[in-house]
Amino acid sequence: MLSRKQKHVLLKFFSMFSVVRGYNILVIIVAQYLASIFIFAHDKSAKSVLLDLNLLMLVLASAAVIAGGYIINNFYDSEKDLINRPNKSMLDRLVSQNTKLSLYFVLNFSAIVMASYVSFKPVLFFSVYIFGIWFYSHKLKKMPIVGNLVSAILTITPFFVIFVYYKNFDNVILMHASFLFLILSIRELTKDLENIKGDLTLNYRTIPIVYGEATSKKMISVLVALTLIPSYFLITQYNIGKMNFYFYICEILLIVYLFLLWKSKTKTHYLWLHNILKFILLAGVLSIVLIDYNVVIERIL
Repeated sequence: MLSRKQKHVLLKFFSMFSVVRGYNILVIIVAQYLASIFIFAHDKSAKSVLLDLNLLMLVLASAAVIAGGYIINNFYDSEKDLINRPNKSMLDRLVSQNTKLSLYFVLNFSAIVMASYVSFKPVLFFSVYIFGIWFYSHKLKKMPIVGNLVSAILTITPFFVIFVYYKNFDNVILMHASFLFLILSIRELTKDLENIKGDLTLNYRTIPIVYGEATSKKMISVLVALTLIPSYFLITQYNIGKMNFYFYICEILLIVYLFLLWKSKTKTHYLWLHNILKFILLAGVLSIVLIDYNVVIERIL
């Protein structure tokens, strides 16, 4: 049996893990490494990529900045989350705001220190990234369209630093990035539909509130149609191995998503749609290994 003090410490840990979205950060770390092995540095052995200390520092710096971003976002959205996500919000509140802000500064400082191990350019990059996340959380998030675009860009930014590190400018990377950006943009619009109640209460000027739910759904429909472009080129023009099955399945899921979207009216409906997009993103990370799955073991050895 755990003592009262141990239970308290455990609850504090889970609270902070919830605040920094630890599961999301783990997925991003895995995604950065898989993308490095199979896309950005496909000409190198997996072992050399995994043992690259500079890459490790960049990945850890990314994780620290993203965790800090979740903290500052939680700080500014605490009242809204109490309405939209009451259960999660109550767990998050087990850790004081002062503790969260202290950890926020520690994480960002740690990211700069780790980036400095590589060179000055990553230090500059992560400094701008930290400012961008803060400015988005403080100002841009409440602006329709601009907030959605910036959020999607900030989410994809950790992959940009790896892209620059390896100096791989293949067009296939642009196609992957375009597809990811579109899915993230769809997710942001879906989250706005899901969080209408809290956004309306606290005067957030999101697209569904300013232009209406129907307009949001039309914008999402256009974005879903646009995903066909990078999917088509990735399947027909580039050698992505068996990952082409992912894009086939993904487009089928997006059609189902679109059908359900136009029938959705409640927060629960939009939550289910959000979960479909989460599955698409997670499956996309795991399916990267399908690009070269026949020689995965050989490349590791």
